Amino acid sequence: MRWGMLINLNKCVSCHACVVKCKQEHFLPAGILWGRVLISEEGTYPAAKKLASPVLCNHCEEAACVDVCPAKATQRRDDGIVWVETDKCIGCRYCLVACPYQVRTYYSRRKEYYPGQGLTEFEKLAESLYPLQTGTVTKCNFCMERIDEGMDRGLTPGIDREATPACVIACPAKARYFGDLDDPSSEISVLIRKWQAEPLRSEYGTKPSVYYSK
Repeated sequence: MRWGMLINLNKCVSCHACVVKCKQEHFLPAGILWGRVLISEEGTYPAAKKLASPVLCNHCEEAACVDVCPAKATQRRDDGIVWVETDKCIGCRYCLVACPYQVRTYYSRRKEYYPGQGLTEFEKLAESLYPLQTGTVTKCNFCMERIDEGMDRGLTPGIDREATPACVIACPAKARYFGDLDDPSSEISVLIRKWQAEPLRSEYGTKPSVYYSK
């Protein structure tokens, strides 16, 4: 089993709902994003075209970040999810340098969303429920808490909403798909073949688990 995600770029409307939902789901503090939407253009006027490219941790099969971590804080699970055990992270940031996709963030210090005005209710809730440790590296974990809890209850990630990454659920255009890449009959595997989807910069040799189709 290897969890993966497929993003259909033709469906993406660059609404940033995935970014906002991820931030809400994990109570991410000011200055921290696990997912982003990169905006660019191609062509020239009057035929210029806006391009939206959602990016997140690629949960690579040959993850460079895992190989370079001296503290073994960055780990790859048997199901393909790459995550950071923050209690082990020493903040050396070798993984930031090694990651070819630049999707990791070093959480240096706590910042208020509205400097000088105190913590919002969201920030207070984050401090009590999902505190991130300063001096550590943080990134997307494919909402592994939802997946693990769902599987313990017999749910199927990618099909049952409760066991599916939050960004997939929040996407109003249904541009994201999640499932088992090792199962050739799973929806995501079928769509990857149908749409001839490819991972981002496969030449890096990291074997990403996030695919893109146009």
